[in-house]
Amino acid sequence: MISELFIIIILTGHINTDSGTTPNIKQIVIGRCYEYITLVNPSYRYECEEIWHEFEEAVVRTTPCSVRMKDYERMFHAAPQTPPCDKLLFWSKTQTLMQRNLAVIGSLWTLEDTLVGFMFKDLIWCGQQERDRGFDFLSCPEWSTCVSHPVYSLWKQASQNFAVGACGNITVLLNGSIENAFNRNSMFGSVELDNLNPRMVAHVHIKVVPNLEGPFVESCSKGSIVRLIHILQTRGFHWSCTDRALSLL
Repeated sequence: MISELFIIIILTGHINTDSGTTPNIKQIVIGRCYEYITLVNPSYRYECEEIWHEFEEAVVRTTPCSVRMKDYERMFHAAPQTPPCDKLLFWSKTQTLMQRNLAVIGSLWTLEDTLVGFMFKDLIWCGQQERDRGFDFLSCPEWSTCVSHPVYSLWKQASQNFAVGACGNITVLLNGSIENAFNRNSMFGSVELDNLNPRMVAHVHIKVVPNLEGPFVESCSKGSIVRLIHILQTRGFHWSCTDRALSLL
């Protein structure tokens, strides 16, 4: 069992992101699941094979652009998880910065730190046009080509669950070196923000972090971040905003 798990985990480090379903996706997903419950977060217990089965059922028994959020319902039911209060980090267009900071401090949770986020990060998948033909390893549609894209629908549902479970103090990390740092059409702007509950979230701390060399395009008092603050105020959130933040803490 240990040797098999080791082989599976090794496979997760070699991910091919061609236009079709990621090769060895089953081994990668199940391997990541075992890695999560044995090494990353051993306090959780999940049936990894059951989660994979429900995921597979949602994807392969329909056409590539017909997988809705609710089609993943059984998979998420097999992988329930309650994020910790006071530790959630929401980010948009700041992935590199977020990963660099979290590697150092390791005290905040992003969507990628949940089981589903950990299992499916950077993977591609879709079924084939013909029913019961499994995954399409040759070609999957781009996210922008259909509303019910199988990858988009999973991440949208995962993002919604993550935001619904937010409690206590949360942090929002935005890039001050670009225009529209807060984009209402992003996953944070269109899904996560609308599912935050002001009765559960005590405080929203916005951190605007530009590139070290600039440019300094947006701030707490300029650009799209002002729109975000207005939305938070309108919905009754307590908030604060820090420009040129040097740390996520």
